[in-house]
Amino acid sequence: MNSSRWRFFFLGGVLALGFMAAQGPDTRLELCHITVQDKSGHPVNDLKEDAFTVFENGVKQDIQFFRHGDIPVSLGLILDNSSSMWVKRSSVEAAGQALVADFHSDDEVFVVNFDKEVYFDNPHGKDFLTDRAEILEALTRFEPRGSSALREAMVQSIDWMKKAHKEKHLLVVVTDGVDNASYVKLDEVTRRAQQSNVAIYAIGLLDEDKSLARDARRQLISLAEATGGEAFFPRELADADRIARQTARDIRSQYTIGYQPSNKLLDGSFRQIKVTVKAAGNPTVRTRAGYYAAHK
Repeated sequence: MNSSRWRFFFLGGVLALGFMAAQGPDTRLELCHITVQDKSGHPVNDLKEDAFTVFENGVKQDIQFFRHGDIPVSLGLILDNSSSMWVKRSSVEAAGQALVADFHSDDEVFVVNFDKEVYFDNPHGKDFLTDRAEILEALTRFEPRGSSALREAMVQSIDWMKKAHKEKHLLVVVTDGVDNASYVKLDEVTRRAQQSNVAIYAIGLLDEDKSLARDARRQLISLAEATGGEAFFPRELADADRIARQTARDIRSQYTIGYQPSNKLLDGSFRQIKVTVKAAGNPTVRTRAGYYAAHK
């Protein structure tokens, strides 16, 4: 990392920690990682803090922390290892490698393969990987077999993210979206991701069966929209690596906003978050749909 980039991250971290320390131990600072895109889907990178307005349950909130740019991430790569993915194996590997190509030395990564079971495949039993060669080694452990426990893999990955050391937590799942082995329901995955502020991105290599594909698309879009991520559905398998690179670029260009909720009650209720942007061209805004106000 060059010295100017290091100073940027260090200063941002000091400011955030300084603010929370000044406000006292009971302060909650809700963070929103925000993607802003123009009508062509390109990132909008020149906005200032005053362009943003944050609402919680319809009530405007005071922005306490603002930052834009590339910040370190904790990233989970979740790869569908079920037998239905056999013919798509090369596309899954290509997507994983494309994401790793954008890996920075101050990021941390874990790799999960799943069929009817869930496998955390980091080499040497490490919780997170910071070495590119080890990440690539983990990606080679892909061996399609058996049925699919997609939702179980996501829930376990969200729980694994509790060990993370970085501010931004992301899961990228490469799958056909079929789940025929999980006991956990979709709304439970959504709830846990929102409570943990984990954004879910999906690259859906959909099944040829139209009924299965339709249901998979619906579930992947629902998860992505609720958590501030995005779902992509390549028309051709060969497009998976290109979409993975696009996903990595979008992640790197996000804005981060922190606010102290005006409603202090920790009653377990769901609090809806809405962020609006006032800028030329009326860009689109994407962030998590909300969170559960409970003790963490």
